[in-house]
Amino acid sequence: MAEARAQRNFSPFLAAVPYFRFLGLTVKPGETDGELICVLPADPKLIGNARLPALHGGVVGALLESAAIVQLIWSADADRIPKIIDLQVDYLRSARPVETFARAIITKHGRRVANVRAEAWQDDPARPVAAAHAHFLLAP
Repeated sequence: MAEARAQRNFSPFLAAVPYFRFLGLTVKPGETDGELICVLPADPKLIGNARLPALHGGVVGALLESAAIVQLIWSADADRIPKIIDLQVDYLRSARPVETFARAIITKHGRRVANVRAEAWQDDPARPVAAAHAHFLLAP
């Protein structure tokens, strides 16, 4: 993983979790140094309400959790996947079935537990479709 970090190669981080591959997640660098943006592609299999249409809420929650995990692994030089303790998601508006983005900010990184805040948006980062706060158990 250290070599992948040096080359800014995000694929080993995404390959570590099968659900990331199922969702089709990709990662790109953010605007600030160390910030990562998770990208969820538009895919009909991710629609939860075809009448609206809208992304499934579980997919939006998974995107937020994924952004938090990727940011933790990348920022902490960790090779192990942190274990989720809890995740609280605030659904702010309906997420259309289009390309969706998420970023996470580590608010506290302790020796055993990390607190992370994540936001997901579609067209404008200033208008998030969902936000989350999560706690993770870190490997010793």
